[in-house]
Amino acid sequence: MFDAVIFDLDGTLIDTERLSLAAGLVAFDQMGHPVDAAFLHGLVGRDQVTGGGLIRSRFPGLDIAALDTLWMAAVDAIMAREGLPLKPGVKDLLGRLMLPCAIATSSGRLRAHQKLALTGLDPWFRHVVTLEDVTQAKPHPEAYLLAAARLGVDPARCVAFEDSETGAQSAHRAGMRVVQVPDLLPTQGRWAHHVCADLLSGARLAGLIAD
Repeated sequence: MFDAVIFDLDGTLIDTERLSLAAGLVAFDQMGHPVDAAFLHGLVGRDQVTGGGLIRSRFPGLDIAALDTLWMAAVDAIMAREGLPLKPGVKDLLGRLMLPCAIATSSGRLRAHQKLALTGLDPWFRHVVTLEDVTQAKPHPEAYLLAAARLGVDPARCVAFEDSETGAQSAHRAGMRVVQVPDLLPTQGRWAHHVCADLLSGARLAGLIAD
């Protein structure tokens, strides 16, 4: 029924959204512009450029480069202290899939590969499409279409796993079967064929695993 599986990375395979949220609160506070979690929730699933635009709208004149530096330093400090946890069922699912897999992420290339290496996930993925590989970020479908092209498969014969509305819209617009496993924010499933509590449940509903 399907020829490949394409995964988002942050919030879908790796539990980085909570880590990024905590680090963002620290970084904004250090910049003298404290924010609440609700503001940071609006950045979930956004690429760095789009997120930067949203931040500038809220804080005109804010030094985004300095904020990014503080934010990444806070992320690194949390990772060093707590590690980089996987979402439930990740290695179980990847170990059972019989189809080729790829990543389609809004993260930059360096960070994406760093996360895959730190978590030991990199051997499972034939291709990793990052923000530097596309001209239009999610919710545009380019990342998912490029991942399918690199795998040599029809997008309509791919299953995509996402956590955010932005990512689910991207995969849906690419013509893929979308499994959405919400992370920090709930969803009404507008862009998903299946909305599930965890990856394994979604894989079962999509017919990727039997039990």
